[in-house]
Amino acid sequence: MNYTQKSRWKFALIIGAFLIAGASLFYTNRLVHKVEIEERNKVQLWAEAIQKKARLVKYANYLFNQIGSDEEEKVKLWADATKKIADVNAPLEDLSFLLDVIKNNRTVPVIMVDDRGKPGQNRNLLDSVKAMANDTSYLNSQVRMMKLQHPPIEINIAKNRKDYLYYSDSKLFTELKVVLNDLVESFMKDVQTNASSVPVILTDSTQTKIMEFGNVDTLKMKDSTYLKAEIADMRQSNPPIEIELPDEGKQFIFYEESSLSKELRYYPYFELGIISLFIMLAYYLFNSARKSEQNRVWVGLAKETAHQLGTPLTSLMAWVDYLKSKNVELTDEMEKDVKRLETITSRFSKIGSAPQLEAFDVVDELNETMDYIRTRSSQKVKFTLTVQERLDTVAMLNPPLFSWVIENLFRNAIDAMGGQGSITMEVSRQTNTIIIDVTDTGKGIPKAKYKTVFEPGYTTKSRGWGLGLSLCKRIIDDYHGGKIFVKGSELNKGTTFRIVLKAASKA
Repeated sequence: MNYTQKSRWKFALIIGAFLIAGASLFYTNRLVHKVEIEERNKVQLWAEAIQKKARLVKYANYLFNQIGSDEEEKVKLWADATKKIADVNAPLEDLSFLLDVIKNNRTVPVIMVDDRGKPGQNRNLLDSVKAMANDTSYLNSQVRMMKLQHPPIEINIAKNRKDYLYYSDSKLFTELKVVLNDLVESFMKDVQTNASSVPVILTDSTQTKIMEFGNVDTLKMKDSTYLKAEIADMRQSNPPIEIELPDEGKQFIFYEESSLSKELRYYPYFELGIISLFIMLAYYLFNSARKSEQNRVWVGLAKETAHQLGTPLTSLMAWVDYLKSKNVELTDEMEKDVKRLETITSRFSKIGSAPQLEAFDVVDELNETMDYIRTRSSQKVKFTLTVQERLDTVAMLNPPLFSWVIENLFRNAIDAMGGQGSITMEVSRQTNTIIIDVTDTGKGIPKAKYKTVFEPGYTTKSRGWGLGLSLCKRIIDDYHGGKIFVKGSELNKGTTFRIVLKAASKA
């Protein structure tokens, strides 16, 4: 499988992974949106319920005050009727009406007390038996209780005589008061601990003093700056609910969506991050495993190649020695090729193991490789090596592997030039590094492919495995601790490869 096919497979796998992630994200986002809508509806229902309960409390308080006012009016009418009945000058035709007024009071407990403090006429007391028996002890206890509730009403019976009418709240009024207090207490609990877990703040009419709060950090509520900011946020989220409670006046309920709803809003992005991290980790592990497998195959192939070349190479060396003994011509060139085969075998045998690096002059190695390639390539290819005078070009090298890199660069350049053009090498030095620029006049490399050309399997040829530049990068980067990269390229003008090596330290 060539590099293009592998790239397509990689691209297809990445697209598939992102499609799966996108589908999962879409579905999760849809579910989160539904939950968020339900949460918001719950908050709205809660707000409406609170508003209705607040109106109920307000109406109950209105009824309570109305009944209290009516009962107070009844007592005043009762006192006025009693006063008129005691008046000897009152018209006889009004007595029946006044008596009806007194009888019609069937709810408000009342006791008449004379100016000496003696209880007398009474009505609607809780213990009717003791009341009818005029139990002084019981009546006095009731008077003491009534004093705590309401001031007595004075009734002028005669010039020198005053009676006092004591009264208390009726049973209905008392029960309604209990119900109202329970309703207010229940309302406050509903505000403070609501079922929707909605953060709530209850303030006074100035919207600054906190009366109650719920589902809000207690410690943060002590911070006035945080409190102002929280109320401002709540006001922006939802208009406050205005209520009016007994003895408290106008108050405001501020609220916002629950913390769950806020967290759900960010959940899809959190999920996307986790999925992306998983995809990247999976790709990294897959890529590492693939490279590890490639390395094992690469090393195994190189070792086997070196082993296979060893036997015929030994035989060829023996034949060359035999031909030399017979004074056969051309044995010098044959010996060079045999030595080259020996070098190639040495190169393959070093793949997979850390090579021994020694101090060698880079220029000497370049000249030797250039001379070998020049004699085996077209005369239309011109080779040039430029070195600054008296430049120290000694680097830590493994000559067989380094010359393999230069050979690969030369052969690729010759192929890119179509067998004619120029190859220029320029050697320079920067502090502790030696730089080698190899420039050709070939068809060039697109900028997008500057890194791709070093990938295993990448090739522009109809034949070939696309391992040359990948091998170059492995030898320079991994074995020599240097760098090789495309310095620059222009289409149809040429390409420059740069090699950076560590300079040998002086003894």
